[in-house]
Amino acid sequence: MQKVDLLVPEWPAPAGVRAVCTTRGGGVSQGCFESLNLGNHVGDDEEAVAENRRRLQAAIGVRPVFLQQVHGVAVVSLDAALAEEATADACVTTGVGLACTIMVADCLPVLFTDAEGRQVAAAHAGWRGLAAGVLEKTLATFSAGERVMAWLGPCIGPSAFEVGPEVKAVFEAHDRALAACFKPAGAEGKWKADLPGLARRRLMAAGVAALHGNDGTAGWCTVSNPSRFFSHRRDGLSGRLAACIWKTP
Repeated sequence: MQKVDLLVPEWPAPAGVRAVCTTRGGGVSQGCFESLNLGNHVGDDEEAVAENRRRLQAAIGVRPVFLQQVHGVAVVSLDAALAEEATADACVTTGVGLACTIMVADCLPVLFTDAEGRQVAAAHAGWRGLAAGVLEKTLATFSAGERVMAWLGPCIGPSAFEVGPEVKAVFEAHDRALAACFKPAGAEGKWKADLPGLARRRLMAAGVAALHGNDGTAGWCTVSNPSRFFSHRRDGLSGRLAACIWKTP
């Protein structure tokens, strides 16, 4: 059996906090979902997805809690009684045995912990959720004065993310300085958006100084790395990656 291929964040998380992001490797799905597709809503074989989720759980040693993500700002607190596939785009926990889990296929997963490891969190930041404040909503669940650090996972890169002027206008309305994260695209009126750059600026404005992971370079781009990452923008029909963070006993 192929080993689950995991991207392990390089960041100074406290000793009791673990985090990973999956890649395409190590699952049983076939075709465009090859091989570790974790999304059960994209048309893949249900048994294959269930096996892939079992493999992920075995690899990390805790249960990943999957959400029904809707590009919103709702944040749920994880516990054993939480309904599977709760509708939210971010989750937090102070307990052990459950992994805050976010699925993506071009959107940006952001993982959080405080410096003492009291709480961990994960957020799904596509441009809609990012503009609506999902990162700020997630940060608001941490105690005042906590030193929070964030890790940004793979997402569509600034060379591939073409958007219309309405997207640029939404971010500029929040902060005119965010215009620096947009460059003119080849098509008239279109812009290339730096999604991780936008997230970094929003996080810094919210008081998070310790930022790690995706810096917008090519190796982090889901579109540009088809052998390693799923991408809805690239393939249309696509599997899903998952970013997970959890506390150990």
